[in-house]
Amino acid sequence: MAEDFYSLLGASRGASTEELKKAYRKRARELHPDANPGNAEAEAKFKEVSRAYEVLSDPDKKARYDQFGEAGVGGSGGGGDPFGGSGGFGDIFEAFFGGGSPFGGGQRGPSGPPRGQDIETVADIAFEEAVFGCQTTVKARTAVRCDDCAGSGAKAGTSPTTCSECNGAGQVRRVRQSMLGQMVTAQACSRCSGTGQSVASPCAPCKGEGRVIKEVSYPIEVPAGIDTGQTLRLTGRGAVGQRGGSAGDLFVHMRVADHDMYQREDDDLVTDIEVSIAQAALGSTIQLPTLDGDEVLDVPSGTQHGREFVLKGRGVPRLSQGGRSRGRGDLRARIVVAVPTKLSDAERELLRKFAESRGEQVANHEGGIKSKIKSAFS
Repeated sequence: MAEDFYSLLGASRGASTEELKKAYRKRARELHPDANPGNAEAEAKFKEVSRAYEVLSDPDKKARYDQFGEAGVGGSGGGGDPFGGSGGFGDIFEAFFGGGSPFGGGQRGPSGPPRGQDIETVADIAFEEAVFGCQTTVKARTAVRCDDCAGSGAKAGTSPTTCSECNGAGQVRRVRQSMLGQMVTAQACSRCSGTGQSVASPCAPCKGEGRVIKEVSYPIEVPAGIDTGQTLRLTGRGAVGQRGGSAGDLFVHMRVADHDMYQREDDDLVTDIEVSIAQAALGSTIQLPTLDGDEVLDVPSGTQHGREFVLKGRGVPRLSQGGRSRGRGDLRARIVVAVPTKLSDAERELLRKFAESRGEQVANHEGGIKSKIKSAFS
């Protein structure tokens, strides 16, 4: 049995949207392939966690999941064999009531060939590309229409014929008696595999499937503000269905590289700025490189270690559910006062005189600098 989506994220069922987001970020960082090189188990779990958040972050999908479980959101969401079957809640719904699934997504309609499988892949982008958005290309190994038979599955010069078992409906309906009275069930036709057509002379390259496996490339638009583990959905870019069936969807899981200087905390950019004791005590002007260009940061005299300077609106664009940005977060520069570990004789003498002028006790021997300074530098 698949693990519960809430358990995958380490969140309770009553968790708020923000709590789910924080739980997801924590799990994504723990399981990120860059943090677990060569660990196939961690990479597989990373995909499961990403799938869980993709569902629970969408109000409609979350509501279906809370009511029906994973079956209510189309099963496992793709991956695996692009020739795989449909499965999921939709097939159960069809078996009891007939007709199509109320949820769509990989299910078969009342007639015609079944929809193709959803598939997934991973896209690696740079930190700056995630902040500002970009165009990139992803590759996926998937099922595409066979050119030799134009997707019909029939050998050149021949054509498919209407299935004699289901008369082209792709389904066979049966009536049986139950405790509740008559029950009509509708199941995929076993003779034509739900396509509604029979192929007497199958196409050799695709073996009558009407599709073949190939590696294909798709250009994608990455919205500004995307983060590791978030997923883009490309409708109709998944595996094509058997013998003319419509294509499933392609789910692209984003993986953002680390930045040399900045870290991301939600929609804020955070960095540490190192200053000397003298710069912190007397004040200084520092050139701060940002993703938008250099900024001049005025550090006032008496600045303490850990003080944070905030540049409003210079962080990451806030990405809405619709893929549009709504303003930007902030850039937060934290001051780190660097205490020198090696001093020249002249520097040591200056510091000793400074301490004496303030009535502070300091060690007289070399190496004692780290011991008893009770100054305002701490």
